[in-house]
Amino acid sequence: MNLDQIRSFCLSFPYVTEGFPFNETTLVFKVGGKMFLLVDVHEAEHITLKSSPSELEDLTERYDWITRGFHMNKTHWLTLNLSSLHASQSMAENLMLTSYNLVYQGLTKKIRQDLENR
Repeated sequence: MNLDQIRSFCLSFPYVTEGFPFNETTLVFKVGGKMFLLVDVHEAEHITLKSSPSELEDLTERYDWITRGFHMNKTHWLTLNLSSLHASQSMAENLMLTSYNLVYQGLTKKIRQDLENR
Protein backbone atom coordinates (compact mmCIF):
# COMPACT_ATOMS: atom_id res chain seq x y z
CA MET A 1 0.00 0.00 0.00
CA ASN A 2 1.18 3.50 -0.69
CA LEU A 3 0.35 6.70 1.19
CA ASP A 4 -2.58 7.59 -1.08
CA GLN A 5 -4.14 4.16 -0.55
CA ILE A 6 -3.67 4.40 3.22
CA ARG A 7 -5.21 7.90 3.28
CA SER A 8 -8.17 6.88 1.10
CA PHE A 9 -8.85 3.81 3.20
CA CYS A 10 -8.65 5.64 6.55
CA LEU A 11 -10.69 8.61 5.34
CA SER A 12 -13.44 6.23 4.20
CA PHE A 13 -14.28 5.55 7.87
CA PRO A 14 -16.92 7.80 9.47
CA TYR A 15 -15.83 10.89 11.43
CA VAL A 16 -12.10 10.53 10.64
CA THR A 17 -9.80 13.54 10.62
CA GLU A 18 -6.17 13.75 9.59
CA GLY A 19 -3.41 16.10 10.62
CA PHE A 20 0.19 16.65 11.66
CA PRO A 21 0.11 17.19 15.44
CA PHE A 22 3.73 16.12 16.07
CA ASN A 23 5.78 17.30 13.10
CA GLU A 24 5.48 17.94 9.38
CA THR A 25 6.10 14.32 8.35
CA THR A 26 4.00 12.19 10.73
CA LEU A 27 0.45 12.03 9.41
CA VAL A 28 -2.02 11.06 12.13
CA PHE A 29 -5.56 9.78 11.63
CA LYS A 30 -8.02 10.35 14.47
CA VAL A 31 -11.61 9.68 15.36
CA GLY A 32 -13.19 11.78 18.08
CA GLY A 33 -9.82 13.43 18.72
CA LYS A 34 -8.12 10.08 19.47
CA MET A 35 -5.38 8.58 17.30
CA PHE A 36 -5.85 5.26 15.57
CA LEU A 37 -3.09 5.33 12.91
CA LEU A 38 0.21 7.09 12.29
CA VAL A 39 2.29 7.07 9.11
CA ASP A 40 5.42 8.94 7.99
CA VAL A 41 4.60 10.67 4.71
CA HIS A 42 8.13 10.01 3.40
CA GLU A 43 8.28 6.36 4.50
CA ALA A 44 4.72 5.09 4.13
CA GLU A 45 5.84 1.47 4.15
CA HIS A 46 5.52 1.51 7.96
CA ILE A 47 2.26 2.30 9.71
CA THR A 48 1.57 2.26 13.43
CA LEU A 49 -1.89 1.48 14.71
CA LYS A 50 -3.89 0.54 17.79
CA SER A 51 -4.48 -3.08 18.77
CA SER A 52 -5.86 -5.04 21.69
CA PRO A 53 -3.09 -6.49 23.90
CA SER A 54 -4.13 -10.09 23.23
CA GLU A 55 -4.31 -9.60 19.47
CA LEU A 56 -1.00 -7.71 19.47
CA GLU A 57 0.75 -10.60 21.20
CA ASP A 58 -0.61 -13.14 18.72
CA LEU A 59 0.16 -11.03 15.64
CA THR A 60 3.75 -10.22 16.61
CA GLU A 61 4.45 -13.89 17.27
CA ARG A 62 2.91 -15.12 14.01
CA TYR A 63 4.02 -12.49 11.47
CA ASP A 64 7.54 -11.15 10.97
CA TRP A 65 6.21 -7.98 9.30
CA ILE A 66 4.24 -6.99 12.41
CA THR A 67 6.13 -5.65 15.44
CA ARG A 68 5.30 -3.80 18.62
CA GLY A 69 4.57 -0.12 18.04
CA PHE A 70 7.59 2.02 17.22
CA HIS A 71 7.88 4.87 19.76
CA MET A 72 4.46 3.96 21.18
CA ASN A 73 3.03 1.99 24.10
CA LYS A 74 4.14 -1.53 23.22
CA THR A 75 1.06 -3.04 24.89
CA HIS A 76 -1.52 -1.25 22.73
CA TRP A 77 0.22 -0.28 19.48
CA LEU A 78 1.79 -2.25 16.66
CA THR A 79 3.77 -1.34 13.55
CA LEU A 80 3.25 -2.96 10.17
CA ASN A 81 6.08 -3.18 7.65
CA LEU A 82 4.06 -2.98 4.45
CA SER A 83 7.19 -3.32 2.29
CA SER A 84 7.83 -6.85 3.55
CA LEU A 85 7.42 -9.61 0.98
CA HIS A 86 5.09 -11.33 3.42
CA ALA A 87 2.82 -8.34 4.08
CA SER A 88 -0.81 -8.81 3.12
CA GLN A 89 -2.79 -5.75 1.98
CA SER A 90 -6.11 -7.28 3.00
CA MET A 91 -4.76 -8.11 6.45
CA ALA A 92 -3.29 -4.61 6.79
CA GLU A 93 -6.67 -3.10 5.86
CA ASN A 94 -8.41 -5.35 8.37
CA LEU A 95 -5.99 -4.24 11.10
CA MET A 96 -6.56 -0.58 10.18
CA LEU A 97 -10.31 -1.07 10.48
CA THR A 98 -9.85 -2.91 13.79
CA SER A 99 -7.73 -0.02 15.07
CA TYR A 100 -10.41 2.49 14.08
CA ASN A 101 -13.13 0.39 15.74
CA LEU A 102 -11.14 -0.01 18.97
CA VAL A 103 -10.66 3.73 19.26
CA TYR A 104 -14.23 4.59 18.23
CA GLN A 105 -15.71 2.13 20.73
CA GLY A 106 -13.43 3.55 23.43
CA LEU A 107 -14.84 7.06 22.98
CA THR A 108 -17.27 8.32 25.57
CA LYS A 109 -20.95 8.05 24.76
CA LYS A 110 -21.16 11.84 24.58
CA ILE A 111 -18.34 12.11 22.03
CA ARG A 112 -19.86 9.35 19.89
CA GLN A 113 -23.25 11.10 20.01
CA ASP A 114 -21.65 14.44 19.10
CA LEU A 115 -19.96 12.82 16.10
CA GLU A 116 -23.13 11.09 14.98
CA ASN A 117 -25.17 14.32 15.26
CA ARG A 118 -22.88 16.33 12.98
